[in-house]
Amino acid sequence: MRYFVTGATGFIGKRLVRKLLEREDAQVYFLLREESRDKLPHLRDFWNDAGQRAVPVYGDVRKPGMGIDARTASELTGQVDHFFHLAAIYDLKAEAPPQVATNIDGTRNAVAVANAWKAGSFHHMSSIAAAGLYEGMFREDMFAEAEHLEHPYFRTKHESEGIVRSEATIPWRVYRPGLVVGDSRTGEMDKIDGPYYFFKLIQKLRHFLPEWMPAIGIEGGRINLVPVNYVVDALVHIAHLPDLDQQCFHLTDPRPMRVGDVLNTFAHAAHAPDMSLRINGALFAFVPHIVRSTVMEITPVRRLRDAFMSELGLPDDIMQFVNYPTRFDRRAADKALEGSGITCPSLDTYADRLWDYWERHLDPDLFLDRSLKGHVAGKTVIVTGGSSGIGLATVHKLAEAGAKTIICGRDEQKLAAAKADVEQRGYTLITYQADLSDMEECDRFVNLVRTEQGAVDILINCAGRSIRRAIEASFDRFHDFQRTMQLNYFGALRVTMGLLPDMIARGTGHVINISSIGVLTNAPRFSAYVASKAALDAWTLCAASEFADLGVTFTTINMPLVRTPMIAPTAVYRDVDALTPEDAADLVAQAIIRQPVRIATRVGIVGQAMHAVAPRAAQIILNTMFRMFAETEPAPGSGAPPEKTIARTHPERIALQQLLRGVHF
Repeated sequence: MRYFVTGATGFIGKRLVRKLLEREDAQVYFLLREESRDKLPHLRDFWNDAGQRAVPVYGDVRKPGMGIDARTASELTGQVDHFFHLAAIYDLKAEAPPQVATNIDGTRNAVAVANAWKAGSFHHMSSIAAAGLYEGMFREDMFAEAEHLEHPYFRTKHESEGIVRSEATIPWRVYRPGLVVGDSRTGEMDKIDGPYYFFKLIQKLRHFLPEWMPAIGIEGGRINLVPVNYVVDALVHIAHLPDLDQQCFHLTDPRPMRVGDVLNTFAHAAHAPDMSLRINGALFAFVPHIVRSTVMEITPVRRLRDAFMSELGLPDDIMQFVNYPTRFDRRAADKALEGSGITCPSLDTYADRLWDYWERHLDPDLFLDRSLKGHVAGKTVIVTGGSSGIGLATVHKLAEAGAKTIICGRDEQKLAAAKADVEQRGYTLITYQADLSDMEECDRFVNLVRTEQGAVDILINCAGRSIRRAIEASFDRFHDFQRTMQLNYFGALRVTMGLLPDMIARGTGHVINISSIGVLTNAPRFSAYVASKAALDAWTLCAASEFADLGVTFTTINMPLVRTPMIAPTAVYRDVDALTPEDAADLVAQAIIRQPVRIATRVGIVGQAMHAVAPRAAQIILNTMFRMFAETEPAPGSGAPPEKTIARTHPERIALQQLLRGVHF
């Protein structure tokens, strides 16, 4: 038996050829573009074709005669028993012109060649998309009744099927599979399509919400999914049955599921929250189209929609398929498959395999460069306060990753020590002496950097001071609030605003501000420090909104307690769980790589939520902490005046330290 296959390198086509080669008498000719010649070894491995019974025929389905040379065409005339035409674009995101060239013109060329070769039969792989958005049951003997074919994919699949029906002079058969997903046995798939578009949304739900928490989903219409192995098995079986020419077969799931049930099935496979609170998508149909389209054209709405769709990798018009209105009978297919043992498996029996394969092989995040080197190599990065603590640990990571690293600090000896430390490891560090609590010093530093080092790609505002003192002990120390605000807010602001014009002009830049968990939890005894960081956080949010369309991004890191020289004088911190400077530097690295709006710990987020939802309860908890840790002894050698001492091993204190891990107190 001799076969000819177009689209043999595609997802379904590769598996069709492998299935045909399982027949001992099979000789398979397949169309291969010249530029795809290097795929041949991989294809033979996939087909286990050591005997080379699969023969490439070089050409292009989009060209007249499929681009096949006259000699080969002559040799194949009268020699092909079954001509399988699978070459097509199956992609909702594809533009109309390439779909017309491949799906319509390609089918016309394939039919013409099959006619000229006097092939025994022509098997056309169509799609349920050929029905358009038909309202109700679409039978296998229906074609002209298709409705709403405005979408290029629907239109080209319908017109290509029409070409087969009207122009084929040899026996033909048409197959309309549902939305083809991965192999039900292995989960293998080659691209993101159909329900896979929603996998990223499900993954994000799993990341942000616990599995037991109900989530909001959508009801929608019935969607028909079929695994690729079922489609191939059914296609090959029906193609070899006699007396079925000039018929169409729906290779669909006899038990189609609603969109909400499909998404929930995949959510269960992903161990994501159950979408039990569902909105019926049909409700949106009551809103007149002109109203919906007008609202979507409002600039803020359009930009929000575009950002959301881009973030999740969804096609622009995916939502019109949520209320999919068409169902498909499959009486002809059922009759042809009767007794073959070929049945379409239920989605819930293989959804876990599809999810696992997607997450291991197709998740777009797998192809992102998540290395710090990939984001900073060759770029200029400034770290203020980079001579010690979090700043110095960050500097080591940046220098090692290949960044042109610049730091500033007040103490020349610390700057020299930091430079020597970095250079001892084989890297380069550029240092500037500057007191960022002095606005003139800030300007001088910025001007020097711009003149001597050029444009700055990333600014990390790490310089800062902290004061741990109750308000009642600060009535006569107003200067502490002024000094803290001067460095933590005005200094950071002055440097940032000095560098922003260049970032805006270049259309790229990233500002990272090291803030505090205290801004989220509002811990007592840190009113001066938290107020200064809160001011910077608020300014950052305003700036991020202004520059969102100019390529300049901002990230705030609400850093938990870090064991640095800044907290050394506080004896109560000796036994608490705190991040190391290296751990804190890892958070900075993640900010550079991911560029999120904010990085915060769960304790910080819960604290912020408590203040928003139950402010009185939050005050009680924090006041309890304030009184429990009211007076402590200074660390040995710190030079601080002695205070009253309460036992550091008090069980309530230990419990509170664990509960509020990372919070300043």
